[in-house]
Amino acid sequence: MIRLVSWNIDKRKEPWRELKEMTRRGEVDVALLQEAGSPPSDLVNMIEVEDDVFWNRNLYDRWPLVVGLSDRIKVESFSQTAPISDLGEGDIGVSGIGTIAIATVTPLDQPKEAFIAVSMYARWMKPHPSTCSSWRTGTSDVSAHRILSDLSAFIGHENPADHRILAAGDLNMFYGATGRTLSLPERERTVWDRFEALGLEFLGPQAPNGRQASTTPADIPQDTRNVPTFFPRGKSAADATGQLDYVFASRGFHENVTVRALNEVDEWGSSDHCRILIKVAT
Repeated sequence: MIRLVSWNIDKRKEPWRELKEMTRRGEVDVALLQEAGSPPSDLVNMIEVEDDVFWNRNLYDRWPLVVGLSDRIKVESFSQTAPISDLGEGDIGVSGIGTIAIATVTPLDQPKEAFIAVSMYARWMKPHPSTCSSWRTGTSDVSAHRILSDLSAFIGHENPADHRILAAGDLNMFYGATGRTLSLPERERTVWDRFEALGLEFLGPQAPNGRQASTTPADIPQDTRNVPTFFPRGKSAADATGQLDYVFASRGFHENVTVRALNEVDEWGSSDHCRILIKVAT
């Protein structure tokens, strides 16, 4: 069993210490992080960084990362390059800065059970100034589609069972939204449909694999199985209502994967997003 945690850590320092403690207790092997920022100086050796790209603040400082944490696995990250048509063996073409990190995760005792792990962060993109738009935050589906285009480079067969891909992270979308209070549902629906078209099964987390909100957000059906994974500034885990974090896996491979939102108030953790626990049977 390989244990992963997907977590938007909001550039905070304390989540790194929590990850170290989880590793000490044998609870996690790999972290799929979003909005990683820099780790505390005494923990910087927890990760290896390719050419210091993640610390280049002139580009972006909320990078996703795939971090190996235990000695049970080997993590081999792909170097990010321009999205050219003929990629090198160790490269991944990336069309959106700060949206994706990809690595091969290999269980050392069962190397044939290796899989591709993807940390996704669909960052907000503002409309072009020429639109004179009032959308000050922007939209996340722009980045989500870039992520899916880049991830498609690892899909080379029609049968999804030929692939072993696990993708998780913060998509900044509300699954199942039907109204415009929270999202642009027609645009976001194209993202969910595209995951399915690529043979990537939606794994939630969905209830009962996580605490549901006491109040269903506006424009989300009352029978939703969404579980809150985020609370806004000035609120707390007890107030969380919206789900922004999700997990997908290749159809067939997904049968080996279970997910749960660690979103009870007493287990939430030190970020504004809760941790998503992912277990891959090997």
